[in-house]
Amino acid sequence: MKTTIIILISFSVLFLIAQGYISITTKNTEQHNYKLVKDFSSFQIRKYEPALFSSVKLGKKNYKGTSGEGFGILAGYIFGDNESNEKIAMTSPVVMEIGDTSKMMFMVPKAYSFKDLPNPNNNRILFEKQDKKIVAAIQFDGWANDDKIEKYKAILKEELAKEKLQHTNKFTYLGYNSPYELFNRRNEVVVELVDYK
Repeated sequence: MKTTIIILISFSVLFLIAQGYISITTKNTEQHNYKLVKDFSSFQIRKYEPALFSSVKLGKKNYKGTSGEGFGILAGYIFGDNESNEKIAMTSPVVMEIGDTSKMMFMVPKAYSFKDLPNPNNNRILFEKQDKKIVAAIQFDGWANDDKIEKYKAILKEELAKEKLQHTNKFTYLGYNSPYELFNRRNEVVVELVDYK
């Protein structure tokens, strides 16, 4: 009995240490910078800086079908599946455009310009520059799934209609945490605003 208790306590301590390390790693991961423009009770308006992204298009129409495949392809590239076998730092958040087709994107670290990036071995991976933009963002915690994304997309649409804010109607999911991080998970649904003043 004592041995079992000791094993359980040891496992719990190791688990908490691992979660603490993962949490610190998440906080230290380079993020796509933005300036908070306005904070409403349920959503924010943000101004994002221009950024370069690696991306892969997928034939899936939902989060469940997109997340694993897209992440695997882009993670392979930054973990060394490129012509130089070069490892590139992970950034945050992971970006997913979900519609009739889907696209997953990783922001390229600011230390790289387009000409510095090694060519991917997988020809499905493309690079794209995004200009500065103003978006509305709504946040939710826990684990993301298609139902939650649709729920918060609907809430955000309703809130934007109340505020008479026009948008592109092209919603994007942002995920900030490692798959192994169990606590303090951060997810967002965002949409670009049109002619925001």
